[in-house]
Amino acid sequence: MHVYGPADRYPVAATRAFDVPDALPARLRALHDTLGVERLVLVQPSGYGTDNRRHLEAVAELGRPARVIVALRAEVQDAELDRLHEAGVRGVRYNIGHAGAVPLAEMPALAARIARLGWHVQLHVMDDQGRAPLAEMEPTLRELPTDVVIDHMGSLRPGDGVGQPGFQALLRLVNTGRCWVKLSCGYRMSALPPPYEDMVPYVQALLAARPDRLVWASDWPHVSFKGEMPNTTDLLDQMLTWVPDGAQRHQILVRNPEQLYGF
Repeated sequence: MHVYGPADRYPVAATRAFDVPDALPARLRALHDTLGVERLVLVQPSGYGTDNRRHLEAVAELGRPARVIVALRAEVQDAELDRLHEAGVRGVRYNIGHAGAVPLAEMPALAARIARLGWHVQLHVMDDQGRAPLAEMEPTLRELPTDVVIDHMGSLRPGDGVGQPGFQALLRLVNTGRCWVKLSCGYRMSALPPPYEDMVPYVQALLAARPDRLVWASDWPHVSFKGEMPNTTDLLDQMLTWVPDGAQRHQILVRNPEQLYGF
């Protein structure tokens, strides 16, 4: 998930694609108390560019075990990488298709440098042009010396079926054992209300491939979303439909993130 604000202390980047209201750590802490979430992963959003201060400083405000995924340029110094690791950072995020995003061309060079820390590369692939970015990027991702985490199930199109090239590329990557997938953002992709049952065939395909490479995410506070805003409790309850087996749910919600993020 993400946090935002106060805006006077943490200004958004000039290259941002949209504005968001404050979504403060105190509100997120209250939400997690409601949901029973005991550990969390803060992900650098595109709106802050490479200024990672808001999420690094939110860790102390949230008061529970946390990891952070940051956005960095390839020229970052080794000493800074070491400092960030001590602060709880475990990965670097690239936003594909976002204005002002860190250039994707820098990914292989930075991946080679963060591999010693056990970090991963995280990708948010967003495309509205009918292409299949994951299929196009598959050879590059396979060659990275780090694990890869794919946000939001690859931002697939449920109506295009499990045979769509991007999802088939996702399955191939997952089957390497070095790619993880977040079961998140069904509300952005689905044509149905919660629990977004048109997403179930895709979740089933991922479960059949590598249930040990799946994690859940809420994507709170659901920025730049123009549909019907979901209740975050629904986004957790959807897992009862998406993953009906209790042992697999426990694996996805607890054991897999322990391994991926080093909790």
